[in-house]
Amino acid sequence: MASLEFTRRYAMAHRLLTTKSPKCAIPHGHNEFVTVRLDPTEPFRFGGANSAAPFEHVKRRWHQWIDEHVDHALHLDENDPLIGYFRTREPERLSQIITFQGDPTTEALAACFWLKLTAFVAVEGLAFTVREVRIEETPTNTVVINRQNFDPSDCGLRAGVWPRRSDMSINDFRD
Repeated sequence: MASLEFTRRYAMAHRLLTTKSPKCAIPHGHNEFVTVRLDPTEPFRFGGANSAAPFEHVKRRWHQWIDEHVDHALHLDENDPLIGYFRTREPERLSQIITFQGDPTTEALAACFWLKLTAFVAVEGLAFTVREVRIEETPTNTVVINRQNFDPSDCGLRAGVWPRRSDMSINDFRD
């Protein structure tokens, strides 16, 4: 079976409050790479197009979301007091904040990416399933989630939140 794999680079900032790391409690940034691997739902067979779908069709929505919504976003716990600051002083920037249930770790981001990509694949009617999400946070730190270590149906994330939706959202703020 031939998998599709594609990578995107983006910049981000976050802070981790629950982790109790003094360095990570201060907002700081990373230039990260996300690599996703998709498996076709049908085995490869010669004849016709010889592919489940063109690369550009499969990755179009994903790359648009990364480039226009994830790149240069601030990642915060949905209960972080900084959100209150932005609500009162810079509400126009709320659309650039990605929120998480708990600390916005790279592990949490990988799980959210998995869920969002799954929603995109479903709404586009693509004949693929997500096999793996890999985020390189730094040249020496990478997080990988796959079917063996991540169960989207039992990950503790509330129903209907932004990662589970096929829209371009990165948070659940209401206007």
